[in-house]
Amino acid sequence: MKELLYRNLQRKIISLILVVSFAPLITLGATLYYQFNNTYRQNIDEQIRYRAQAQSEAVDLFLKERTAILNAMADTHTFQDMIDEGSLSRIFEVMNYRAGAFVDLGVIDSEGRHLAYIGPYDLKGRNYQGQPWFDEVMSKGVYKSDVYMGYRNLPHFIIAIRRDEDRNQWILRATIDPDILEKIVRSAQIGRTGDAFLINRDGVYQTLPRFHGIVLSQSNLDTSLFGGRVTVTEITDGKNRNSLYAGSWLKDRKWLLVIKQESDELMSRLFEIRYTEIIIISMGILAIVLTTFFAVRLAIRQLKSSDEKMIGLNAQLVQSDKLAALGKMAAGVAHEINNPLATIIQKTGWMEDLLEEEEFQNSENFEEFRTSIKKIEEHVERARKVVHNMLGYARKMEPRLEDVDVNDTLNQTINILENYARNNNIDIQTDLANDLPIIAGDQAQLQQVFLNLITNAIDAIGKNGLIEAKSRRTDSQIHVSIKDDGPGLSEDEMKKIFDPFYTTKESGKGTGLGLWVSHSIIEKMGGTINVRSGAGLGATFTVEIPIVIPEKK
Repeated sequence: MKELLYRNLQRKIISLILVVSFAPLITLGATLYYQFNNTYRQNIDEQIRYRAQAQSEAVDLFLKERTAILNAMADTHTFQDMIDEGSLSRIFEVMNYRAGAFVDLGVIDSEGRHLAYIGPYDLKGRNYQGQPWFDEVMSKGVYKSDVYMGYRNLPHFIIAIRRDEDRNQWILRATIDPDILEKIVRSAQIGRTGDAFLINRDGVYQTLPRFHGIVLSQSNLDTSLFGGRVTVTEITDGKNRNSLYAGSWLKDRKWLLVIKQESDELMSRLFEIRYTEIIIISMGILAIVLTTFFAVRLAIRQLKSSDEKMIGLNAQLVQSDKLAALGKMAAGVAHEINNPLATIIQKTGWMEDLLEEEEFQNSENFEEFRTSIKKIEEHVERARKVVHNMLGYARKMEPRLEDVDVNDTLNQTINILENYARNNNIDIQTDLANDLPIIAGDQAQLQQVFLNLITNAIDAIGKNGLIEAKSRRTDSQIHVSIKDDGPGLSEDEMKKIFDPFYTTKESGKGTGLGLWVSHSIIEKMGGTINVRSGAGLGATFTVEIPIVIPEKK
């Protein structure tokens, strides 16, 4: 009957999932068919925009690094160091070793005279006074030129900085290798028709384009079309070919990095992707069908397993109820034991009074009588102590706040379990700190925690072993540790040890609730309980209880 219910449930779930899955998938496929063109175009725009921005930032970084190196050299060397060509040569070597791309290096005074020069051209002694770049660097302190021919009749550009030393002004100027800049720019071009180049604000090429034009020639681009930081636009050329242009201004807005690619090449994959979409949707439908069948069957199997576990948990709960009833019964038994113990104590007192009479004192067995009575009193007192501790544990009802002596509570718990441990040849040793304060808490609940921990330690050892109970205090907490020399716990067991109904004991020998309840009790007290163990190394449970001083009554 149950198997039939599971099969019917499986069919209903599969049907529902397939209907719910296919309807949006088919709707999505139809929508994508009409919207994909726009989406694809937007994606292309974003990609080319990102490439232009990233490459312009790379060029900015390249120029910024070279300017920073020039500033560093000027800041760390005096004018006299700079005009010494031996020193200037060493500086030039360091600059190229650190960053590279420097073609030459020169020092120019405030009157435009080239006083010192390291490089492949004969520029020493030339005078630059009156040239635009010289006037600008003298007024602004730093200058980056457009690409120009200059005295050397080769395309190049310079970076120059001004330094004020006492009352002397001088310029450190470096020529940057345009080929390295061109390689950085060219790395942005992709595809059969892709191109990447730099132009200035007048539309003059600063680097060599891939297809048309040369450096310092006029491009056919109107730089006013690129007004924002990064602009993407489509332009039709004289041959009626559409090309997508992405332009990104460098930070000083003197140069514009342009990435160009023909629209036909960019959109060529559109139809391929459209066919791919159809294949993917078909495969998706097939995958949904297969996945649904497998997932639902797996879920039904897990549901069966969960039902079986639930039956087991119910059995454990029944066992827990039995244990609770047994605890109440133990309290009743303890009360019944107290009555005969009281009678025994009364009779031993009467017997002691009789021994004071002369006829018994003259008896040759007088000392034996006295010794026997003392032993009876000792064992009765021990029995009363055990019964008292059992009553204290069994009286657990609603939590209540009271003065708690942690050491005393631990000793009471050990007394309850001492006989159980002795029968299994297990020694319980204590090392309790004498400076523990009286705290506010629920003694019965704390005793339940200790009882669970020590009982588990005894069960873990089985036979012949040692349990160590220790207590100590810190500024704000009391630490109580229960250590056993049993087989220990694996890492997987330690992760689940405080879960409800999880037990490492054999079936029928544990409910799996003791440590879970203990963990809950300590958490409610504001403390923590943790375990440290390893396979074959025993286990140590440490309870950390916050020190809460009881209110004065």
